[in-house]
Parts: sequence; C-alpha cells; structure tokens
Amino acid sequence: MAGTGLFAEILDGDVYKYYADGEWKKSSSAKTVAIINPTTRKTQFKVQACTQEEVNKVMESAKTAQKSWAKTPLWKRAELLHKAAAILKEHKAPIAECLVKEIAKPAKDAVTEVVRSGDLVSYTAEEGVRILGEGKFLVSDSFPGNERTKYCLTSKIPLGVILAIPPFNYPVNLAVSKIAPALIAGNSLVLKPPTQGAVSALHMVHCFHLAGFPKGLISCVTGKGSEIGDFLTMHPGVNCISFTGGDTGIAISKKAGMVPLQMELGGKDACIVLEDADLDLVAANIIKGGFSYSGQRCTAVKVVLVMESVADVLVDKVKAKIAKLTVGPPEDDCDITPVVSESSANFIEGLVKDAKEKGAIFCQEYKRDGNLIWPLLLDNVRPDMRIAWEEPFGPVLPVIRIDSIEEGIHHCNASNFGLQGCVFTKDVNKAILISDAMETGTVQINSAPARGPDHFPFQGLKDSGIGSQGVTNSINMMTKIKSTVINLPTPSYTMGNGGHSKL
Repeated sequence: MAGTGLFAEILDGDVYKYYADGEWKKSSSAKTVAIINPTTRKTQFKVQACTQEEVNKVMESAKTAQKSWAKTPLWKRAELLHKAAAILKEHKAPIAECLVKEIAKPAKDAVTEVVRSGDLVSYTAEEGVRILGEGKFLVSDSFPGNERTKYCLTSKIPLGVILAIPPFNYPVNLAVSKIAPALIAGNSLVLKPPTQGAVSALHMVHCFHLAGFPKGLISCVTGKGSEIGDFLTMHPGVNCISFTGGDTGIAISKKAGMVPLQMELGGKDACIVLEDADLDLVAANIIKGGFSYSGQRCTAVKVVLVMESVADVLVDKVKAKIAKLTVGPPEDDCDITPVVSESSANFIEGLVKDAKEKGAIFCQEYKRDGNLIWPLLLDNVRPDMRIAWEEPFGPVLPVIRIDSIEEGIHHCNASNFGLQGCVFTKDVNKAILISDAMETGTVQINSAPARGPDHFPFQGLKDSGIGSQGVTNSINMMTKIKSTVINLPTPSYTMGNGGHSKL
C-alpha cells in the first residue's frame, strides 16, 4: 500500500513530505497542495507546498553534495544506481497504486511503467560507465602549420545541479530518465514533480534514498507552480534544466539563463497511410498509438492522413476495433480511463464541439461522464477545424482524407509541432523518401510513434523541443568537455616499428 510499510516515513498524517538533505521533511509553510483523483474527482493525496526559502536550502545542499559526488568513482555511482533500480522494481506495487489513483493509469500499465523505470536506471548505469570511462587524445600536427608539440586530453565532466521537471503522464519513468543520467555523470539533482503524479514520484525518490545515495545529492520539492515554478527554473544555482511537458517549456526557455536545456514539449504526430499499406496493421497501430492511456501521450497518433482510395476501408476497420475497447476505471484495467483533470476534459470537449460545428463525421456518439471520455474517431476532418492542428491529449482522433502523398507531408510539416510521425506502406523506397521529407524528430515506418526503447534517441523539432533524449544523449547532455593540453618543448613523433626518437 502507498505510504505504508517501507514508505511510512514519507507520510505525515495524511500529507506526504518533501525530500531534502537525505530526510523527509514538512514544509514551514504549513500549506498543502491537493491531488485530485481523476476517476472520483475527489482529493486523493496531499503534498507539501514548499517555500522559496526551502528551495534555496535545497539548492545550497545540492551544490555541496555534488562536489563530493563528482569525486566518487564511476563504478561506485553505478553500483548505487543498480541498487536503486532493484529497490524500485521490488516495490513496484505501491508505486503503481499511486499512478492508478493520481493519474488514472490502467493498473497493468502502471506496473509496466515502474518496471521499465528500474530497467532504465540499470541501463543508464552500465552505459554511463562505458561512455564516461573514455576520453579523447588529440595531437596538434593534424592541423596545418603545427608540429606535434601539443597533446590534448579531453574528458566529460559534470555540469553541477540538474533541475528535472517530468510530466504527469509518466511521472516515474520520465523522472528517472533525467535522474539516472544526471547522477551517473556526477551531477546532483533537484526534482520538481508534476502535481498529478507527485506522490508516485515521492515513492520513487524514496527508493533512491533507501539505496544510500549521499545526503543532499537528490532532492524532491513539491508545491504550486505559481509559487516555486519560476523561482526554480530561474534559480542561479541551477546548471541545467531537463523538462518534459507542454507550453510551459517555451516560457521556461525564454526565462532560463545561460544553462543547457533539454526539452520535450508535445506533438501532433501524423500517421500517413498509403494505398498499398497493410490496413489491418494500420488499424491495430492506430488503436495502440491513438488510444492507449486515453491518448495522453506525447507520441500518440494525433492525426491520420489517409489516401482517399483506402480511407473507407481503414475507417471501418478502426471503428470495429474501437467498439471493442473497454471504458471505465483504471483499477479495472480498462483500455480507456478518465483523463487527468476536468480542465483537460473540457479542452477536449471544446475541440470536439468545434469539429461538429464545422461538419466532421462522428464515427461514434460523443459521450462524457466527468473526466471519462469515450473513444471517438472523427472522419472527414478539414484543415479549418481546431482538432486538425491542436493536441487534444485525449481519446479523440481526427482522420483527414488526402489525394496525394505530398498533401499528407504538407499537412504534417505545416504543424508547429515536430515530435514524431509514422508512415505505412509496403514500398520501402517511398517510406524513406517520405521519412526524409517529414519535419519530425523521429519517423516510424509501419508502426505507431513511440518513445522507447529508452536507449533510442528521442527528440523533437520546432515547438516539440530542444536537444535530444535517450540514455546516451541524456548522459552527454548533462556533461561538458574538459581539456588538458600538454605542451612539449620540442616536437615528438611516434616512429613506428623499430624506430625511436632522437632524445
């Protein structure tokens, strides 16, 4: 059970504590933030509303802890990460329970997220030992006009304090995807979890605490974004920001100082379907890509661009599969569960009403009960409808019929987003040409968009983000290059077999 047994110390009465200096603490504000269960629409949990002064203290201890952590051998850092991963996987049940209650994630998917997170931590530990255990050796005579009088040794060194801000939809997995690379690279980390998902994140952080990481190295501050959000992202103690979320990221990028940014800010992932596509495969991937976790995924299929000649057949196949989706509470492992908040449900409903007013064909009756929205396929969507361009983050999927490949590519590239896209065809040559033409960070061929496996590069173009994620890219992003140059009084050349320099 959440907040009991091994996790009892993170709870004070009915309020979860925040984590700083290796201890679970109550905020001096004496205020709390309520977390609403999306299914019951009642308060499920409460967390501390941390103050700016508490953030200052966290930043100070993070800076101090990082100095000694940077001197900890790589193998020892990896050892602690492997330990945290094992504890995380061992206690997957209470963390998954939090995910079900906080963000209405179906129970089986919640368990999968925690296990996947443990695997990601272990993989990052192994990859970090390899990447960070190697440097470069350069010699000066490769550049014109130089003799071999300079030896340059380069290595990767930590940035300092990393601020990690994950989103509500993967509050554990997209937290550890920032935490593990930061720690293996020798950084300290301050985590600001999303409000919906904060308790899941606090349970996850306790697993790192139990693994025995040094005090102050990892902190987790909860609170209202309006009170500590800007204060955190603009804090002079922050040396790097890794953020996953929505429009807030654009505001952060404008306010943040001269620090590296890693950002993934959503998408309008297009699914382009050609005439020769395997339509059963397409329909299965549209269901998986468009409706898993009720469409609340950055890499969800958000618009289907299908050639007119096969559109009727594809729409019928998708309609038949939608009819089999189960709708209800996450505890029952339903396919479609309530969206995260009432405001989210209202936004989705606004897109649906706009489409209806402008003549979209409803393949199912629009149905809503509180935050629960039944899956809906909208056919004959046109570019003048909001749903053609905006990201619903819900179980509503528009179908736009196209007359040419160029029309599909044009719609995809006209979006301000550029996270992922997919193309379905049996012609590999066309697939590659279309992939090259799509202005997205990743193109999936004959499969729905997906972030994983977690070691694959993951990046967005345009308003979808800055930089690239994935284990290797995150480790590299959270380090900088340090060079040491040895200057020789006279040129020295390796002579090869049997030779020797004149001393």
